[in-house]
Amino acid sequence: MPAANPATDSARINLRTSPEAKALIERAAALMGTTVSGFMLQNAYEAAQRLVTQHETITLSDRDRDTFLAALENPPEPTEALRRLMARR
Repeated sequence: MPAANPATDSARINLRTSPEAKALIERAAALMGTTVSGFMLQNAYEAAQRLVTQHETITLSDRDRDTFLAALENPPEPTEALRRLMARR
């Protein structure tokens, strides 16, 4: 997680939860030897990184990768419809 300068780089996030969830989070934070805020920030940040990476990454099988690269290296001739489309302004 990127280091923050508390004097200048700080933003607040507030949330509400059930007493049961709060107690469990407090217990987990204590087991990790950190504060509730530190525990929640670290875990939320890691989950956000995973989600963004999954959203922004395309994974291809070997066959699909080879097909894609072959199409880039040897593109098909443009069709008449494509020529007309590209001629439009």
